[in-house]
Amino acid sequence: MKSGGKIIYNGPIGERSCKVIEYFEKISGVPKIKNNCNPATWMLDVTSKSMEFQLSIDFATMYEKSSLRRDMEELVEQLSIPLPNSEDLCFSNRFPQNGWIQLKACLWKQNITYWRSPQYNWMRIVMAIIFALVFGVLFWKHAKILNNEQDLLNVFGAMYMGVINLGAFNDQLIIPFSTVERTVMYREKFAGMYSSWSYSFAQAAIEIPYVFIQVLVYTLIVYPSIGYYWTAHKLLWFFYTAFCSVLSYVYVGLLLVSLTPNVEVATIFASLFNNMQSLFSGFVLPAPRIPKWWFWLYYLSPTSWVLNALLTSQYGNIEKEVEAFGETKSVSVFLNDYFGFHQDNLSLVAAVLIAFPFVFVILFSLSIEKFNFQKR
Repeated sequence: MKSGGKIIYNGPIGERSCKVIEYFEKISGVPKIKNNCNPATWMLDVTSKSMEFQLSIDFATMYEKSSLRRDMEELVEQLSIPLPNSEDLCFSNRFPQNGWIQLKACLWKQNITYWRSPQYNWMRIVMAIIFALVFGVLFWKHAKILNNEQDLLNVFGAMYMGVINLGAFNDQLIIPFSTVERTVMYREKFAGMYSSWSYSFAQAAIEIPYVFIQVLVYTLIVYPSIGYYWTAHKLLWFFYTAFCSVLSYVYVGLLLVSLTPNVEVATIFASLFNNMQSLFSGFVLPAPRIPKWWFWLYYLSPTSWVLNALLTSQYGNIEKEVEAFGETKSVSVFLNDYFGFHQDNLSLVAAVLIAFPFVFVILFSLSIEKFNFQKR
């Protein structure tokens, strides 16, 4: 084809491009091919715009009027007629490989992509260190200073805001990165390389080790800095809650990319999501004080379960008495009275925490499957 998409030759190539050479050499004024010259290079030279201008010809028009075009159209019509007793050709699957092989291929591809994106991954780790250092220095050894309600709310806020800010940073950071990956996915999916489900599950799976490292670094710095209780049970609960929280935020970022046409819109919705999570987490306005008609949103907010797990696992069994709002009560009782948290519900909270990432991944997969924002 020439510039503009017009056909100048459509036919057999022949041995050593003899058919192509024969066709163009028959055109008056076209220079003959020289010995040891590449036929493809020669053809591009003799059919260039400058050659058309020099010879005052249009190769596309000449092809339209040639017998070669008529012969090719007759051949197409002839081959379009099915043979007697033949069956229609059909495939049981759109993709040449099954879902498991597609998933492995996508996971391998995502692994390479993430390994070749150090700016994205190092930024997350560096910000985790910065968040941990800021909260660690600001609330240095405050975890066991529990004398009144202000001390309690200070240390509760430090624990909660550190984890939530880390998650919110991640969902904002992944949006532009995932948008680029989505553009590649559109092209490769259209080519029949893999399904949207394989892509989405691989995208979600590759995030797990990076989030794990990020949360591990954050925990190792902030946990001893603030001075939380050094028991294996409490430390593992803190890490598990932070991991599920950050993973949920990351998957929300992926979900918003799949639901919106561009980075700008996704970022706006991410900001709205983060603000709503903070508002209905149960920290700014505790669960017992949330109006009943908004209470359902409290249970649908991942941050409310994160707050529950963090505070209950760390302080749910602390019987130290404090002065809270003019009353003397233990820390565990204060958690139950003020926030509505009780240690007996930790098993349920743990199950809900890990359920949120799975739900967001499924929604992300469905959205990738159903929506297509490519412009061409």
